Amino acid sequence: MSDITVLLADDHAAIRLGMRMVLETQPGLTVVGEAADGGRAVQMARALRPDVVLMDLRMPVVDGIQATREITAEALSKVLVLTTFDQDAYLFGALEAGADGFLLKSAEPADITAALQRVHAGDSVISPEVTARIVSAAVAARTAPPIADAASLDAAAAVETLTAREREVLKCLGEGLSNQLIGRRLDISETTVKTHVSRVLAKLGLQSRVQAALFSRRS
Repeated sequence: MSDITVLLADDHAAIRLGMRMVLETQPGLTVVGEAADGGRAVQMARALRPDVVLMDLRMPVVDGIQATREITAEALSKVLVLTTFDQDAYLFGALEAGADGFLLKSAEPADITAALQRVHAGDSVISPEVTARIVSAAVAARTAPPIADAASLDAAAAVETLTAREREVLKCLGEGLSNQLIGRRLDISETTVKTHVSRVLAKLGLQSRVQAALFSRRS
C-alpha cells in the first residue's frame, strides 16, 4: 500500500518543521511539500496532488479558508484544518469551504497522525462533542454556518431526496460516527457506508462529512 502523502500549509516555519518531524517518524505517511501561505498551498496542491493538505487558517497572501475552498472545488486533495477552536473566528468559514475536518493545534502527535489517516480513509475527524459546540455557537449567535449550496436549500425538501438508508447514514454523520461505527450500527460493510456517504453528499450539495454533520443537526 502506498504512503499517505501530506502537504503542510502553515506560515510558521517552526510549526511546519515540527509537523514534518512528527509525520515522518510515522510509517505510511510522507510529507511531499510545505507552503508558507494559502496561495502557495493551492499551487502546490495542483502540482503535487497530495492525499491530504494539513491546513492552517490564518496565513498571508491567501488565507486557509480560501485555499481550502479552491482545493476542494478542484478536488485536488482532502483538507484537514489545524485550528485554535476557541479563538478562531474562521471556523465556520472553513466548514463552508469544504474542509474534511479540523483539529486543535494542541492535539497530541498521535491524534494528528490518526486524524490524517481517518481523513484519507474518507472519515471526518470532528468529534460529536466538538460538532455540538459548533452548532451551539451558531445558534447562540443567531446565525447559521454558511454551508455551501445546502445553505439555500429547504432542509426538509433536501432530505426527501434521500433513500431511507441514506437518511440513516446522514443521522449517523450528525452524531460524528466513523465509517466503521456506522457500518456496525447499520449492519453494513464500510465499503457500502462510503457509497452511501458519497450519495448523501451529492444529493445535498455538500462537500464534506463535516458539512453533512452540521446539516443533519440543523434539519
